[in-house]
Amino acid sequence: MKAFKVFKFIIALALPLSVGAISGFFTSEAIPNWYADLNRPSISPPNAVFGPVWTMLYVLMGVSFYLIWCQPKSKERKNALIIFSIQLVLNFAWSFIFFYFKQIGLAFIEILLLWTSILLMIKAFYQLKPVAAYLNIPYLLWVSFATILNGAYFFLN
Repeated sequence: MKAFKVFKFIIALALPLSVGAISGFFTSEAIPNWYADLNRPSISPPNAVFGPVWTMLYVLMGVSFYLIWCQPKSKERKNALIIFSIQLVLNFAWSFIFFYFKQIGLAFIEILLLWTSILLMIKAFYQLKPVAAYLNIPYLLWVSFATILNGAYFFLN
């Protein structure tokens, strides 16, 4: 049984980290070219900040996912896992919309959906395991900041 929990933990960490790595791989080409040529908001952090921050957030997301996945099967757990999956898909899609397709306005709409899904995930996780919800507060805060940045890029470009 312990080996299965270790396996679940590895999968729970690997899932969000893989989403981040894959989206980063496919969208990184736009950063030194298209993205570098955009008018930057004054609040935009250096590009070097994004990788470490997102890595930490994906690890926290993975740990929280693991904590929920280990809860007894229930309707609440199933709903929480569905919401987690939805927010992860939205997280993945945002990078492609913004960097790959260069659709800043559409990315802004999408990030609002992402922010909402994170809030719903936190609420669902809290009902099952409060610490799993708390682990996602930095994620919500970062996406809040990213939403402001996305909006600023839209208005400046």
